[in-house]
Amino acid sequence: MSQFVLLMMPHAVKYASVFLLSMVKFFGGPLAGAAAGLPFIVIWALTVAGMMTSILIFTGVGRAFVAHLQRRRRLRHQPIFTRRSRQIVRVFSRFGIGGIAFLTPILFTPIGGAVIATLLGVKRQHILLHMFWSALLWGAAGAFLAIRFSHLFHQVGH
Repeated sequence: MSQFVLLMMPHAVKYASVFLLSMVKFFGGPLAGAAAGLPFIVIWALTVAGMMTSILIFTGVGRAFVAHLQRRRRLRHQPIFTRRSRQIVRVFSRFGIGGIAFLTPILFTPIGGAVIATLLGVKRQHILLHMFWSALLWGAAGAFLAIRFSHLFHQVGH
């Protein structure tokens, strides 16, 4: 049994790195997966799972986290509306949660997208639904592009 665990450990590390990177920086997952030589479907599944795990966690604790951010901003005397926050509100006003979800992997990170959607008062089930299709779309694109250009990763090291 211990030999099996030792043989599987390198694979588990590869899978975990794709999953964990996708939780924090969405496109880090596909890059890590392609660099590790994982197949498309595995990279895609782990990337989607990583993003959705972040979304689940941060929409679950989102209200408390948002309150913490607001208190911290007040203590630091930071403005409520910044150039970036105005742009986010503009996207939300024009495209709704679909626009925020679409931009989350490329601009906001999964954590940022979950916090933004929670801050904007979107219902949790709507956040989960829209973030899921976004993760499926961008996960497939990221996995495809990372694999397609993975030869560039191998040339950097030589």
